[in-house]
Amino acid sequence: MKVDELRILEADELGMRLRTAPRELYELRFKHAVGQLENSSQISKVRHDIARIMTVLRERDFGFGPTAEPEPLAVALAEPEAKAEQEPAEEAAEVEEEPKPKRGRGRKKEAE
Repeated sequence: MKVDELRILEADELGMRLRTAPRELYELRFKHAVGQLENSSQISKVRHDIARIMTVLRERDFGFGPTAEPEPLAVALAEPEAKAEQEPAEEAAEVEEEPKPKRGRGRKKEAE
């Protein structure tokens, strides 16, 4: 299961998958302990799926998510103005800084 597929799902569906995945992980671990599991890589796949689901839910809590990209024309027009305002301030900051003193290894003190 890919993250893009999970981001499309509703919160209810993600919650349902999050409730069923630990049960599936438990069953896989039990089969592995008994010796009935043929492909043990399924355990790590389910663990990764759980992590992906939790990540998508957490992103939504923080307000991250698929956003509409701004129009290319509006972005292109806004960028040169912003860069023109920032360049003089950056150059002035570079000139005002003093060079840092060099750090030396220091001399070892001789035992007297």
